[in-house]
Amino acid sequence: MTDTLSPRDPKEIEAAVQWALAQGRALELVGHGSKRAIGRPTQTPLALDLSALSGVTLYEPEELVLSARAGTPLREIEDVVASRGQQLAFEPMDCGPVLGGARGRGTIGGVLAANLAGPRRIKAGAARDHFLGFSAVSGRGETFRSGGRVVKNVTGYDLCKLLAGSWGTLAALTEVTIKTLPRPETEETILVRGLDAVQAVGVMTAAMGSACDLSAAAHLPAEAAARIPEVASWGSAVTALRLEGFEPSVAPRARVLEALAGEFGELARTGQAVSRRLWEGLRDATPFAATGNGRERALWRISVPPSHGATIGAMIARDADAELFYDWGGGLIWVAVAPSADAGAAIIRRALAASGGHATLIRASAGVRAAVAVFEPQGAALAALTRRVKESFDPRGMLNPGRMWAGI
Repeated sequence: MTDTLSPRDPKEIEAAVQWALAQGRALELVGHGSKRAIGRPTQTPLALDLSALSGVTLYEPEELVLSARAGTPLREIEDVVASRGQQLAFEPMDCGPVLGGARGRGTIGGVLAANLAGPRRIKAGAARDHFLGFSAVSGRGETFRSGGRVVKNVTGYDLCKLLAGSWGTLAALTEVTIKTLPRPETEETILVRGLDAVQAVGVMTAAMGSACDLSAAAHLPAEAAARIPEVASWGSAVTALRLEGFEPSVAPRARVLEALAGEFGELARTGQAVSRRLWEGLRDATPFAATGNGRERALWRISVPPSHGATIGAMIARDADAELFYDWGGGLIWVAVAPSADAGAAIIRRALAASGGHATLIRASAGVRAAVAVFEPQGAALAALTRRVKESFDPRGMLNPGRMWAGI
């Protein structure tokens, strides 16, 4: 059974970490638990619950900046910025569907700690690119701050980039500052029917290299497309290309894009409402949502050079009982693998060895996650650097120990 510490403010978090240090107790950092099943299984029976640190503390729409306590639900922040015609441009994923949890449980601190970004990453960048500043408590029991309220605020080390994607292994975030951007007035998606992965990467590459200014590009093989209501009726593979912006800009760009993509296959165009539902489904990887029957396939999130996406996907599909779809113009591959002792890890790592890239095991049983590398294995030099960084922030290894790599 896990015991839980539930501090109510940053000073209590600092005191809790100091107490744990004095007691020699390691801590699992938890917000609302929406991503708790990602990573190696917890190695401590004591949790530090950060969910009470909630609420927007500053929002200046004119300056495109927002600060919030780290436990603030992401949905609350999205509602606040939407009321002023803005958005979080990195389009963060909701992990609820693929992990069998409720929607809308993610927190802003958890999103940044995991560095999650959705389909708009090809245009807007990753979560870390919108992370301006923070307050946090290190594994030394010390409160520290970095960054500020503007993009060009770094003197010395950019610790926002370091903490983004660290999965709570370096510090407990207490407050974060992020960049907001105007929400597009409208959007449309051009759909191309019946392409294979190689053809799809070709059309996505051509479209992204054109003047059409795509904000997202994805390819769904027929099996995955059948699980997305907006395109299921096509009964074939679907390649989706999204345009966003002001209506006078989107309409002519859509015509240019149709002329370009029409050389590859049959086309259709969605309106704004359908487009938004479609990309929300792709953002959350809903073709591979958990079924709740206990027999879910293991789920991998693989980042590769976009030009290699189709080749790597074909290698995995050839050697494993796998289903997949492509996002980020071919640079992100979602792969659902039939249950096995290693969740297909050997096949996936072998496919990545020749071309680079990295794979993260998003969904698998605790036993599998304890036995295989959940995050990309590190070479000796990088592992030594990772260990030194960990020791700088958390010398006694008490924050989320072993969540990313054993012994760290």
